Amino acid sequence: MKNIIFARVDDRLIHGEVVTAWTPSLSINHIIIVDDVVASDPFQKRILKALAPTKVRVDAFTVEEGIKELNKDYNEKERVLLLTKSPIAYAKLVKGGIKLPQVNLGGMGIRDERKPFIKNVACDEVEIEAIREIVNKGIHVFYQLVPEQRLIEITNLL
Repeated sequence: MKNIIFARVDDRLIHGEVVTAWTPSLSINHIIIVDDVVASDPFQKRILKALAPTKVRVDAFTVEEGIKELNKDYNEKERVLLLTKSPIAYAKLVKGGIKLPQVNLGGMGIRDERKPFIKNVACDEVEIEAIREIVNKGIHVFYQLVPEQRLIEITNLL
């Protein structure tokens, strides 16, 4: 399995916090985005690759492709930051046999049925259920905007 160092939910995917805080602090050299819409849109993929730090590889996969890609051989030199727009994708990855080190809830904006959950994270009922599924599999799920910020446990919010 790929060397997943950090798994983050952030509906903005690659942006300032990911580029200036998470990627350097974790010595990330490969960002893998798992999102069905992004993976099928060449324009979005090109923009996200352009936003990434130099020398950081960026790939985007559908959930199904992501399961296959993440199950490829372990390479200790590869340090993967896994990004999705929603915890639903992580629940699907876990069901597909992917072992996650943890899931960090980053920015998830209010839209559609989403309601405020914690800080700048809004979730709808399906996303909250996905978080429960992930937690029930023994995976640590928490909120933390940047590495320097205090980590906030979310289990008592469920």
